[in-house]
Amino acid sequence: MTLVEMLVAMTMGVVVMGGVLILLLGAMRSQPRIEKQTAHVQTARYAMERMTREIRNGIRIDKSTASSVSFEAFVRHTACGGSTSSASTAPSTKCEITYTCSGTSCTRIEAAPSVYTGTATTILSGLSNTSSVFTYSPSTSPTFIGITLKIPNSEGSGALTVSDGASLRNATLGK
Repeated sequence: MTLVEMLVAMTMGVVVMGGVLILLLGAMRSQPRIEKQTAHVQTARYAMERMTREIRNGIRIDKSTASSVSFEAFVRHTACGGSTSSASTAPSTKCEITYTCSGTSCTRIEAAPSVYTGTATTILSGLSNTSSVFTYSPSTSPTFIGITLKIPNSEGSGALTVSDGASLRNATLGK
């Protein structure tokens, strides 16, 4: 191996290592942003799962708008709005559940049947569009609720959309 060949090989090695270093630094800089976006998606998926699970336990929809829904459902609490879980052998409690999305967050209220007020608990925040979260099918006497949550992109271009929906599984019990 000659000195010229060795100098050429070393120069090529330095260029390749520089390219690898630039790629590595770019990945390290973008990692916190990716982790933050992933956390937002996981939170939205958790909230979506909670909403659809309760909708499936629903009996009937009492109030419905694009940003709010109230429905009667069975819950596993000893009293509506309470935090004490009932025994697995005890019957479920019929309560009014209200989800309202406004501003950048969604809240949940659990109250006695046909009562739409109470202590609101924030279940999700950081949304970009809360004016059209819920859709209903059919339009008269709906039994299916569609949910669409839009999470803003931290870079400012577009939003991530998480959507799902559920039918009222216990709708025949309300008749």
